[in-house]
Amino acid sequence: MNTGSGRVVLETRGLTKHYGGVRALSDANFVLHEGEHVAIVGDNGAGKSTFVRQITGVEVPTSGEILFDGKPVKFESPVDARQTGIEAVFQNLALADDLDVPSNIFLGREEKILPWLGPFAFVNEKKMRERSIAALETTGVKIPNLSSSLRHMSGGQRQCVAISRAASFASKLILMDEPTAALGVQETTQVENIIRRLKQKRIPLILVSHNLRQVFNLVDKIWVFRRGEIAGMLEADKTTGNEVVSMITGVADSGVHENASYI
Repeated sequence: MNTGSGRVVLETRGLTKHYGGVRALSDANFVLHEGEHVAIVGDNGAGKSTFVRQITGVEVPTSGEILFDGKPVKFESPVDARQTGIEAVFQNLALADDLDVPSNIFLGREEKILPWLGPFAFVNEKKMRERSIAALETTGVKIPNLSSSLRHMSGGQRQCVAISRAASFASKLILMDEPTAALGVQETTQVENIIRRLKQKRIPLILVSHNLRQVFNLVDKIWVFRRGEIAGMLEADKTTGNEVVSMITGVADSGVHENASYI
């Protein structure tokens, strides 16, 4: 696997987040290289979600620095992060159940006819549909009827729409937070295949997952969080599930098989 010796896409230095007197994230130093897929793992409350919220603009760090493409950035909102080329797929998916596939892929970024008319511009449904078909083909997603509302789709199809949306707009980085947590075996396989296609296109990806089988099958490096800090980084092809779980728990030689989840 590629261990990421190329250009640094994302780096955090001393990233810290406090919620009142609670220190949720402390001095997180993290590096992601071009074309690299990495996993973030750790127990509940380890700081994974807090870290992701800082680098996607959902929250503003208390202290520390985020560098993107080698330049310091300060994201005040998810819109700021998206404008730099970062897309995220969270567990809640942020989809509109009553809208069809193209409308969801372009949610908040609709193509317009005569866009200079502002709120009076018409939505360019034809262009959105064509670009949606291209986005789904890029990720290998097959949805028979794009005009169907998402309310009538399976969890796997909905997840794939969210990932295709991220892939169509992410020019530099995709984050996925537990993308298969609520899916069955077949749907999970479909999402994992999409992630592999993104790897072939050298789109950097950060995967938050509790499933160590999935982690070992999909990523180059594993970043372990424990008690609000980064406990360490392991190269996926040079470590074992036991070593990862030992770092997660802080207990030597946990004896847990790498196919198991750790909660």
